[in-house]
Amino acid sequence: MVSLPFEVGVISDTHRLLRPEAVLALEGCQVIFHAGDIGSPSIISELESIAPCYAVSGNCDDNLDFPLVICREIQGLRILMYHGHHTVVESDYYPDLVITGHTHIPEIIQEREVLRLNPGSAGPRRFRQPVTLARLKIIERRVEAQIIHLPVG
Repeated sequence: MVSLPFEVGVISDTHRLLRPEAVLALEGCQVIFHAGDIGSPSIISELESIAPCYAVSGNCDDNLDFPLVICREIQGLRILMYHGHHTVVESDYYPDLVITGHTHIPEIIQEREVLRLNPGSAGPRRFRQPVTLARLKIIERRVEAQIIHLPVG
């Protein structure tokens, strides 16, 4: 029997703007991770209408009550998430996957047995960076990560 993938959405740096294109790109995800600089709790409420959402505070989220670090086990994988504006001793968490935001630069890096993912920025365009988010497919503890470029003007 073939296992269906478990779909995970990863978004960051919305800065009070949840684009309709981002909502469409996250449809069908079974869980969503927001890697900080949320801007407003209503962003998380809207994401939770799609799927359960885990969120961390970023450097622009001083007035929001989200943790600085989250570590969750999803489909047998330990996922560590923090925004990236402060030091985290990652080895304390034994992660399989590390999600950060902050730089607005999307990247996927396999570093030995740890996959590192920055989904980029899905909010207002900044620093001439593309507007992006990411999706993960998890099948039998293997992760396939994809950066999704949002078609925005």
